[in-house]
Amino acid sequence: MRPRKSVNVASLVGSPEDEPSRPNLRLRVVGIAVLVLFLVLVLRLWTLQIIDGKSFAAAVNRNQVRVVDVAAPRGEIVDRNDTVLVSNVPEQEVLLSHVTATAEPSIIGKVAALIGQTPAQVKAAVNNVRYSPYEPVPVETNAPAATVQYLQTHQSDYPGVSVQTITQRTYPQGGTTATHVLGYSGDITSQQLAANPKAGYNQGSLVGQSGIEAEYEPYLRGVNGRQALSVNASGDVVGMLSHTAPQIGDTVVLNIDTGLQEAVQTDLAKQILQDRHTPDAEDNNKLPPAINGAAIVLNPQNGQVLAMASYPTYDLNQWVGGISTANFAALQADGAENNDAIQGEYTPGSTFKLITATADLQDGVYSPSRYYNDTGTFKVQNCTGGTCNFTDNPGDSGGEYDLATALTVSSDSYFYNLGELFWEGRATYGANAVQNVAAQYGEGVSTGIDLPNEIQGRVDSQSEREKLHQENPAAYPNTTWYTGDNVEMAFGQGATALTPIEQAVAYATFANGGTRYAPEVAAEIVNPTTGKVVTQFAPKVTGHVSLPASVSEPILQGLEGVIANSKGTGYGVFQGFPTSWNLAGKTGTATNPGAKEPNSWFVAFGPNPNPQYVVLAVIDEGGYGAEAAAPLVRSIFDYIVANPIGAVKTPTLKSPPTSTVPASNPPFGTPTTTTTTTTTTTSGGARTTTTTTHAATPTHAATTTTTSPAATTTTSQAGG
Repeated sequence: MRPRKSVNVASLVGSPEDEPSRPNLRLRVVGIAVLVLFLVLVLRLWTLQIIDGKSFAAAVNRNQVRVVDVAAPRGEIVDRNDTVLVSNVPEQEVLLSHVTATAEPSIIGKVAALIGQTPAQVKAAVNNVRYSPYEPVPVETNAPAATVQYLQTHQSDYPGVSVQTITQRTYPQGGTTATHVLGYSGDITSQQLAANPKAGYNQGSLVGQSGIEAEYEPYLRGVNGRQALSVNASGDVVGMLSHTAPQIGDTVVLNIDTGLQEAVQTDLAKQILQDRHTPDAEDNNKLPPAINGAAIVLNPQNGQVLAMASYPTYDLNQWVGGISTANFAALQADGAENNDAIQGEYTPGSTFKLITATADLQDGVYSPSRYYNDTGTFKVQNCTGGTCNFTDNPGDSGGEYDLATALTVSSDSYFYNLGELFWEGRATYGANAVQNVAAQYGEGVSTGIDLPNEIQGRVDSQSEREKLHQENPAAYPNTTWYTGDNVEMAFGQGATALTPIEQAVAYATFANGGTRYAPEVAAEIVNPTTGKVVTQFAPKVTGHVSLPASVSEPILQGLEGVIANSKGTGYGVFQGFPTSWNLAGKTGTATNPGAKEPNSWFVAFGPNPNPQYVVLAVIDEGGYGAEAAAPLVRSIFDYIVANPIGAVKTPTLKSPPTSTVPASNPPFGTPTTTTTTTTTTTSGGARTTTTTTHAATPTHAATTTTTSPAATTTTSQAGG
């Protein structure tokens, strides 16, 4: 084997002395490397400055400029006479930067001492999750002028603290006029914010929460302004870069007449309080609890809501700036927040007889000229289940009645008979013949009124009972429908429960000849800047009832007799009322479960034959219709007679809304002049003074009058 030769590196690479020098090549390599690095740097600079320059500049600006919304003043709400019901008042609000409060906690104590709060209260406000951590948080609303001036002159001592002008709702008529109709506004809730992600709201937005404020929120809210504020590294505002003024919301014009509205509210409250202290002679002289009530005035020709009141009520000023926990709990406890005109459900009693009478005449079940012998009791024939025996209301005299007279005297037995005839003839008329007519009148159907949270009533039927049983088996155990159930339904009892607005719409439909209109609170929307009408709300037809003369005339005769006939259930209450008005009406005394007092109803419309007003009143557990609700309706009509309602006035730039309510005339029957005669006689050192007052126009007759010393008492008829 030959030995392996080793490799000598030196033999492969020449020595420096033997190799020629190549400096140019090395310089080229280094130059190319430097050039490549320079090109990369240039490309990066070009990318940063040219391609991404705008975005980086915007990022820098975002760090220096804060854009905030400037809340727009909400639009005004006015009545049909251009009287302002809701407006705005400017207030100063103290704000504290969340960033500053976090970085410098000592500022919390200083601010608390300045505004008269505890540090814990200020800290809670700053940490309220409703507000963005990047925007200043309001810690005091309606700040006193002294506080504002002090902050302005000592700004350096209060870093992160600022003052801004906001608007709050104000009520020129006092805050208790049309409370439930107007509603209130408040801070937006998290649910509302989530439901309207693209509406432009933020966590501090003020929105309508009930009534007209909520219903017409899109018009009332206005358009927010914008402010571009310059801020320093600590987040404190150091200047304003730009400002876009907010645009006030539109003006909502209502069909409500303020004078009538205030009269209705006053009369409703007065009647309920009086009812609580008036023994019910028909029920062992019990004092009715008169828990709550409602009153409504409609124009039957177009559905305009002229007045709407609910009792108990509250003051809208409680909600300005946020309602206190104590006040909110009180409203919840007595139900004052509820608008019982559209949310209260009441057994209608005899006011439902309009529906049964219409169904009777449409189907020809019982001739209107045929007499029925009301003996005061009624027994269902061949009764096998349910209630079999019925009696008339106490005080009903009984007798031979045709349809018109049965309505006039409110004969229960006449309508018991109709209920039985409808059920026995259901193969011909249908099992729900009466209920179908009720639906045509709008009973048990949402009326479509332009107010939120309307409750839908119900008309008793087997299907309705099955539905109620599924929802609450314990409260509604029975689902079988017997003849007696149809009898109860025919005169407004059983499980039937209607809202006052539904019943008002039903009578308005009959009054105008059969056209059912949706009740409308708002008349139009007006731009306050231009004075132009944005939207005008035309009457909305929601249904029809067939009311040929053969159907309407016997019913109208009976309803007019309620007031004009000496046997009518409302005759005594309306004594002295102008006969030229020719009103028609109906009492309702609706039995409640157990030993409760009945619901008191009365509804009237006129002047006939071209009625312009429907007035309805209901008092929960108020007693007999003729004794509680009827006097209330009479009082409201007394006001209307003296103060007819005019056309809606559109506010313009030349004739803007005013806070002054037009003067009202005294209600009909109010004394207009008073003469006082004083006679002084001196005898034996003693002086006797006799004063006699003479009223030129006496007030209308009361339902009960007593004459002394003979003690002769005359009481108006009570009835269904």
